[in-house]
Amino acid sequence: MANDSQLMDKLVSLCKRRGYIFQSSEIYGGVGSVWDYGPLGVELQRNVKEAWWRAMVHERDDIEGLDAGILMHPRVWEASGHVAGFTDPLVDCKACKARFRADQLGESACPRKPSMRPGQHKDCELTEPRLFNLMFMTFMGPVEEAAAAVYLRPETAQGSYVNFLNVLNSGRQRIPFGIAQIGKAFRNEITPGNFIFRTREFEQMEMQFFVEPGTDDEWFEYWKAKRIEWIRSLGVRSERLRFHEHGPTELAHYAKRAFDIQYEFPFGWSEFEGVHNRTDFDLRRHQEYSGKKLEYVDPNDRDKRYLPYVIETAVGVGRTMLALLADAYHEEEVKGEKRVVLRLHPRVAPTKVAVFPLVNKDGMPEFAEKLQREVRAAGIPSFYDDSGAIGRRYRRQDEAGTPFGLTVDGQTVADGTVTIRERDTLRQERIDAARAVSHVRELIR
Repeated sequence: MANDSQLMDKLVSLCKRRGYIFQSSEIYGGVGSVWDYGPLGVELQRNVKEAWWRAMVHERDDIEGLDAGILMHPRVWEASGHVAGFTDPLVDCKACKARFRADQLGESACPRKPSMRPGQHKDCELTEPRLFNLMFMTFMGPVEEAAAAVYLRPETAQGSYVNFLNVLNSGRQRIPFGIAQIGKAFRNEITPGNFIFRTREFEQMEMQFFVEPGTDDEWFEYWKAKRIEWIRSLGVRSERLRFHEHGPTELAHYAKRAFDIQYEFPFGWSEFEGVHNRTDFDLRRHQEYSGKKLEYVDPNDRDKRYLPYVIETAVGVGRTMLALLADAYHEEEVKGEKRVVLRLHPRVAPTKVAVFPLVNKDGMPEFAEKLQREVRAAGIPSFYDDSGAIGRRYRRQDEAGTPFGLTVDGQTVADGTVTIRERDTLRQERIDAARAVSHVRELIR
């Protein structure tokens, strides 16, 4: 369903209806490009982060975890180049009141005349480009006039660089090794939009892998392969994924090479993760600005000292969620009726199993409630639903992305068996209720 102009509207509607994502402060008219994650959304978000953390930290012995502060010393952002260079040139149209990034005028349609670019329509009157700071600034101290200006971090990566020696020594690591962290970042985006794709407050999952200069090309290819393998493991279709290499005009000032992992969203191919060879730029700059030696000393050769190169993998939690939701969204016809289903991989699905009594009598609710307590006690997120016709309940859970359903019916009371239903295949099978929990756990695996 990629490039379906209506798909984003359908996803936004479903996300609100089923409790995935709400507009922030909606009762006050909302806040532009800030979103709240509802009961199902926060579970999907948590599952994505746990899957990333497991793959990056728990399953490896060469990557350590970190949670750096959002507020950092202002010199950090001077050293990184954000204070001087983290700006976008922007122009306003006095006629249509639209705002554009100056470097994207050739790609953006003028709202007054969609077939023409800004400046081509006779009524367009563009201002001169002005620099627009992408960092949010605040003040640290009791009185604003006397307080020090600080910034809400625009990325989590700098926390890993300034803690390089702390993690190296306390974790007893040797090069090559990595530092991983998940955390909030903030950017005062000029042109946010496309739902949760580009927002002003977002969460990043970033890993900085420190390597010996000369081995960086090999590690760069390694992490490219590992990262696209990870998103495929969450069920995203391979034909919807591709690499995009940054050309000479696209490369950031710190990068030797950079690749985006792109997904074919309804609005076209766009990046949700980047893999970058940052060379020794960051450590060198922080060494210069702080006056602290950040060189790595080879324990096997004390005369061998160097600033490590960094291979960075950086992925947005929200963008990953949007890719998962867009890829999972399906519409089909079942027995003459339209079925909307979110085919989320069981590993990331917010609710793993729903429990239904067929009717609210004859001991079925009591049996179903007991079964759900057993499912919850096993640590499997579940939902109990006894409202409405069973077919309608199935459809609600299909739309919410719940992969499995356990139905208690008249035969259950007689012989202790329940029906397990699979969301994607619609296959139903009777199993012993006593092994329902272990059966669901195996299916999730």
